[in-house]
Amino acid sequence: MKLVGGKAEITMRSEKWVSVLLLLQLCYFSCGSCGKVLVWPMEYSHWINLKALLNGLIQRSHEVTVLTPSATVFIDPGNSSGFHVEVFPVETIQEDLASVFENWITLWSEFRKLSALQYGAAMQKIFFEYSRLIKLQCESAVLNKDLMKTLKNGKYEVVISDALCPCGELIAEILGIPFFYSLRFTMGNTLEKYCGGLPSPPSYVPVPMTILTDKMTFMERVKNMLFFIYFDFWFQNFDMKDWDQFYSDVLGRPTTLCETMGKADIWLIRTYWDLQFPHPYLPNFEFVGGLHCKPAKPLPEEMEKFVQSSGEHGIVVFSLGSMIKNLTEEKGNLIAAALAQIPQKVLWRYEGKKPDTLGPNTRTYDWIPQNDLLGHPKTKAFITHGGANGIYEAIYHGVPMIGVPMFGDQPDNIAHMKAKGAAVEVDFHTMTTADMLNALKTVINNPSYKENAMRLSRIHHEQPVKPLDRAVFWIEFVMRHKGAKHLRPAAHDLTWYQYHSLDVIGFLLACVATVFLIVIKCCLFCCGKLGKTEKKQKRA
Repeated sequence: MKLVGGKAEITMRSEKWVSVLLLLQLCYFSCGSCGKVLVWPMEYSHWINLKALLNGLIQRSHEVTVLTPSATVFIDPGNSSGFHVEVFPVETIQEDLASVFENWITLWSEFRKLSALQYGAAMQKIFFEYSRLIKLQCESAVLNKDLMKTLKNGKYEVVISDALCPCGELIAEILGIPFFYSLRFTMGNTLEKYCGGLPSPPSYVPVPMTILTDKMTFMERVKNMLFFIYFDFWFQNFDMKDWDQFYSDVLGRPTTLCETMGKADIWLIRTYWDLQFPHPYLPNFEFVGGLHCKPAKPLPEEMEKFVQSSGEHGIVVFSLGSMIKNLTEEKGNLIAAALAQIPQKVLWRYEGKKPDTLGPNTRTYDWIPQNDLLGHPKTKAFITHGGANGIYEAIYHGVPMIGVPMFGDQPDNIAHMKAKGAAVEVDFHTMTTADMLNALKTVINNPSYKENAMRLSRIHHEQPVKPLDRAVFWIEFVMRHKGAKHLRPAAHDLTWYQYHSLDVIGFLLACVATVFLIVIKCCLFCCGKLGKTEKKQKRA
């Protein structure tokens, strides 16, 4: 019995050790050895999306540190939700950055009054100012010796950055570690094309911010080509020389911003084929649109009562995003008048003065649980400015949209949803009460919009790997393998004329021309000989 008991005890101990080993192995493979991640973030909706990715990394036991200037808009060091915030001093530029975005919104509202040249010049001026402010922020970080010493001692394994906010790639280069980009797109896809090597044929790939689809008429292809050329010119004349010189000075060797960006191991693009039109992409480009989406949670009790009071008519969710918090009194009244004429109950995120025309069916809130409302079975439509985050939540839950785009990627996003039959657009600057009312009636009463929204939702959900899991996998993959250079195309090592095979074409044309000249010379020589022979015969 003792022997048996001894065997049992040994067996139990063995099982315990096996369990411990399995647990350690599970930890190793499930969290990618629990690595250390450094983040150079961007503000506004970019941060909201990035935060979902960081939370996914934290849930897998990774240590995440977010680099942030002393003055921020969205990143609260006191409420870091599981990640560490490394604050560095910088001149107060957040108000200036906010002013840049406000000027962009204003410019978009006035573009009809401007010629193409005036609009292009104004846009370039805005982005030059944005670039100056971001460069100032970057200088404050990389020239801070104490901060860089802290980062080097931190032994980070990877940097996550946003291509629209340069500097993360420079920090990664200084630390000698791989880096990622997380972005929707850049102006005209310039950084993806020139720095990432992404093919973008203008014949069927619409240039961002043209509000075109992949099905273009001849004149639309002309427009697309003109924008393609314009953004190429704009990119070449963007203040690249300042950035190139700055990066060269910091690294102590000649380099450029684009060359440094081109070293990104993976580009995580915040879109997918439910929103995006099909186009070529590279092995180190991963599409992770909707990674922040999740199932709806129960609503607050008071809000749930209001939703349930809608009966069979259901509800409409209305939000213009985090940057548009209030409207002019006139605009608020005309929108409220339209909402008052529908049988649905409306939950409106609105911080401005309560409109005089607000109907009893509409309630305004400083904040709404947008994802939870969109996932509610009574939701019939979503009035949105067209931000990528909100668009993807609507796709995730299969909710048709009324798009009221303002600036940036919003007009393109709504154009894509219109092309896919899941949205109706209303022009924010010219709309009337009747326009908004007709758009609401169309989307709510025409079943095709709901059907198309559900079709997109099925496409989004039917992926072999969830977007967040795919993004986390590639980050862990790069940490395990110290990079992903095997996915980097050789295009980065070619000059522009080599990339387009212009040198090969020139060589082949020269060969053809040489052969052609030789043949002509031979023919002329033979003809000359023949002519001389004939003359001799005639003389004879």
